[in-house]
Amino acid sequence: MSAPSLSDRPVVTRIAPSPTGSMHIGTARTALFNWLYARHTGGKFLLRIEDTDRERSTKDAVQVIFDGLAWLGLEADETPVFQASRADRHVKAVDEMLARGSAYRDYMTPEELEAERTLARAEGRVVRSPWRNLSPNDAPDRPFVVRLKAPIEGETLIDDQVKGRVTFQNKDLDDLILLRTDGTPTYNLAVVVDDHEMGVTHVIRGDDHLNNAARQTLIYEGLGWETPVWAHLPLIHGPDGAKLSKRHGAQAVGEFADMGYLPEAMRNYLAKLGWGHGDDEIFADEQAVAWFDIKDVVGAPARLDWAKLNHLNNHYIRQADVSRLTALVAEIHKSRDWKLREADLPVLERTVPLVRDGAKTTLELADATVFVLRQRPLELPEKAQALLTEETRARLSRLRHVLTETQAWQVAELETQIRAFAESEGVGIGKFGPALRAVLAGGSPAPDLAGALVSLGKHESLGRLDDVLSPAP
Repeated sequence: MSAPSLSDRPVVTRIAPSPTGSMHIGTARTALFNWLYARHTGGKFLLRIEDTDRERSTKDAVQVIFDGLAWLGLEADETPVFQASRADRHVKAVDEMLARGSAYRDYMTPEELEAERTLARAEGRVVRSPWRNLSPNDAPDRPFVVRLKAPIEGETLIDDQVKGRVTFQNKDLDDLILLRTDGTPTYNLAVVVDDHEMGVTHVIRGDDHLNNAARQTLIYEGLGWETPVWAHLPLIHGPDGAKLSKRHGAQAVGEFADMGYLPEAMRNYLAKLGWGHGDDEIFADEQAVAWFDIKDVVGAPARLDWAKLNHLNNHYIRQADVSRLTALVAEIHKSRDWKLREADLPVLERTVPLVRDGAKTTLELADATVFVLRQRPLELPEKAQALLTEETRARLSRLRHVLTETQAWQVAELETQIRAFAESEGVGIGKFGPALRAVLAGGSPAPDLAGALVSLGKHESLGRLDDVLSPAP
């Protein structure tokens, strides 16, 4: 009984990064689309580490991939596959192709290969080894590579879910190397064998691999295997339309995490880079899974838009659990060498809800909470000291008395008390508000007056006022 065709099997997608550096945002978007499509169809999302470059594929680089996917919340459904451990299976597949006549041993010497390349360039064709049609019985005793015996006539068609039908002329596709002289497999061979044996039904990846799809299709055919469904995603460009590079800012997933973006905001934003659902800009994971279809991905490159990312991140910061945000803010402060005390954590947790509405990142959120961590007595900047005229000091002294009598230390009650005090003084809040903010925050960013007072707490707020209003010794 023959194996069921791809159309009859559950969807299996994969992400197959190489552990040779940081995890690029393009890889993250590809992982997300694979994850979404697998979840949408009730299938599986798999992870393969393409670690055949042994010099560059370090344990640290592998961990970067694991950490990036974990931070994004894109968990694979099975244990990761390491490509380097499967070399024997790759070689066995080549043996099968040799037996089927879809591959051949090429004994050209480096000098002969260079001469053939020169001739091929002059004749405007791809390299063709004379060993393609020679009998193996005539093989010399010297090193060889194994090449795909690609068809010379006709076309190879890629029915791509994003790009549409793409046609490659077979005369332009060379007999690519499958095994090197040292017996190690090449990229295109390893990918085909691994995808087939992992049961991958849909290969969703960047469109820089579109040419590989033609070559890999020929390998599938040479092995007598069914070709997967192809979907090649457009690249991500910078805001200026040029290919994303360092000059556009962050490129790696870890950089976005370090810059204070939340993973749920990144998932929402990355989903919008090349795909969308009507006019919906903000949507939960459950909605994205319900709506996503790979056929709806647009073919044009997407542009990184920092303003939109910041808008989304602000939304998710405002929606996030306060305890979670407090923990993130505390870690940021620690990374900046703040010596946090145990008593600072409840103060931060009290402050975060009062300052998060204006924060585009958790770094900005941390900046907005610095004022509650400063130790008394605060050193006021010169501009703040200039606000403390004799008249203002007297007014703040009277306000301190009002605040001392305030029982409900809450934003609404304190706002009422401050407004009533201003009326009793016959002045606007602007006559003393900036000076009060300076006294409470010492020149650091802070929320509105009532919010600053609540953040600091009654004891600390009155103490900071006393530090300024008490006569110098």
